[in-house]
Amino acid sequence: MTVSPAAQTDPSAAPPTLTFYGAAGTVTGSKYLVKWAGRQILLDCGLFQGLKELRLRNWGEPPVEPRDLDAVVLSHAHIDHSGYLPLLCRRGFSGPIYCTSGTAELLRVLLPDSAHLMEEEAAYANRKSYSKHHPALPLYDARDVERVFPLLRPQPYGESFSVSAGLRATLRRAGHILGSATVELRWPDSGRSLVCSGDLGRWDRPILPDPEPVAEADVLLVESTYGDRLHAADPRRQLARVISETAHRGGAVLIPAFAVGRVQELIWTLRQLEDASEVPLLSVYIDSPMAIDVTEIYCRHPEDFDAEMVRAMREGTCPLCCRTYHLLRTVEQSKWLNERTGPMVILAGSGMMTGGRILHHLKQRLGDHRNTVLLVGYQAAGTRGRALLEGAGRLRMFGQEVTVRAQVEAIDGLSAHADQAEILRWLSGFRRPPAQTYVVHGETGPAQTLAQVIRERLGWRVEVASDGATVPLAVGP
Repeated sequence: MTVSPAAQTDPSAAPPTLTFYGAAGTVTGSKYLVKWAGRQILLDCGLFQGLKELRLRNWGEPPVEPRDLDAVVLSHAHIDHSGYLPLLCRRGFSGPIYCTSGTAELLRVLLPDSAHLMEEEAAYANRKSYSKHHPALPLYDARDVERVFPLLRPQPYGESFSVSAGLRATLRRAGHILGSATVELRWPDSGRSLVCSGDLGRWDRPILPDPEPVAEADVLLVESTYGDRLHAADPRRQLARVISETAHRGGAVLIPAFAVGRVQELIWTLRQLEDASEVPLLSVYIDSPMAIDVTEIYCRHPEDFDAEMVRAMREGTCPLCCRTYHLLRTVEQSKWLNERTGPMVILAGSGMMTGGRILHHLKQRLGDHRNTVLLVGYQAAGTRGRALLEGAGRLRMFGQEVTVRAQVEAIDGLSAHADQAEILRWLSGFRRPPAQTYVVHGETGPAQTLAQVIRERLGWRVEVASDGATVPLAVGP
């Protein structure tokens, strides 16, 4: 892109641009920088996860000077979309952070938990002397997290609000997790708009409403996590089979589950299976203080409920608990659970086994063929979850190699991400094709496949976003 001489000396004369600083060629680290009229805002502010070369980017210099940012707009609270905020604030950002009310409340749970896991892992590495760095340090700590909360500016769904210098934003329900939203940015003088899908949810799923359509966009960013596949048609039947077969062997079902969204949907589904006598009645342990807190937050946000959830809550029947349901908050309770034997279901974080209490349960139970590790969500490249999914015979945890003898099963039909058909369904809601569509938030294969399908079926102008690339935004009249 050619920059005019005037733009070189006057930032307000520079043409508007969009830069992909994350979630381009990968599913983590979402950061999209919008620049116009000498202003800068960041769409999402996520941590990189998975492969070491990605995680190392979290430790480098920020891709943009934090003090120069006018605002941040978040699509939702998942750490790969929000987890860089403490670093951004520690390095000088002090502007507003716009998001939904549900997202703002979830951040008060997820960000402290993220810092706690980092501090805990660093302390453990120092005690066991297995880190290459001496001493091992967390990426950020609880003090950095506290800098974030005074900057949060919750906004309602569907109502336009001012972001900066005439730019306005609208958040619409995305159906992915509590508080998740698509983000529309609109320049009032020209009427042009940029829309970011965030993470799109599913249709006809429990608890949350379907993703809301968006009528138009001049530039569109669309996620592609599952852009090359369709989800299993009946995850409930698969879940019943895995639980029943594992119980028959006398084993435990270990479910590394994302505390936001996945745990709540699993509990809902397990309760339905119990009520229908489709699974044996087992003890279900939620070994995640964060998941427990998040479930309570879900119950406080009826603006995010679908009709079935609203009806259940009005009838006084909370569908977010099983019949034999144990909530474990303390470390002592988690250690006690490791001593229990026999059939049971254990849900613990983290969902891709990058940290958290699930690692202790895996270390204790991976070597027993009677047990099952059930993967119920996306497993990014470089994570322990991806290693198990690809048939790893050994898993490294806490500086040790643990032999895998347990059964490993995967159910992608419980994913909170839209599959290819559901992404196309959302795209069909646009009244006219965007002038340009960029495919983001997907590994190379799914992203390229989705781009090709959009070209062939919709006839849109589309390309896969390139990491670090800057593209023009035509927002003039």
